Amino acid sequence: MSEAGNMAPDDTLASASARCPCGSGGTFGTCCAPLLAGAPAPSAERLMRSRYTAFALRDAAYLLDSWHPSTRPASLELDGDLEWRRLLIVDRVAGGPFDREGVVEFEAFWRQGGERGSLRERSRFVRDDRRWQYVDGRIE
Repeated sequence: MSEAGNMAPDDTLASASARCPCGSGGTFGTCCAPLLAGAPAPSAERLMRSRYTAFALRDAAYLLDSWHPSTRPASLELDGDLEWRRLLIVDRVAGGPFDREGVVEFEAFWRQGGERGSLRERSRFVRDDRRWQYVDGRIE
């Protein structure tokens, strides 16, 4: 999750009928795929889940597009050796269809070579012009 250049989405990791990488229990085609294709997320949590899926699929373009312009980096470089394995939603505050702001805390589990670990972040989201966008996050 570092800045630099864009990488193309890894289409081999998710087919429409496969279980969605975000862990919602739905299929990729009915869960995160529509959001990655441009549909607006109905909540901050759904946007967060779709961003996790974008990291798993190495879709830097979606990550940049769903990032609020006030904090968006110029580019992203996604580590091709880092495999995102599982997402756990820890907490949510607001972020629903009638809110303007929301917070989602999550833990994302990863593997890189023989190493395993997790990243825990409390992320802030805002809804501008009926679209949820990621603002920033605090690593816990």
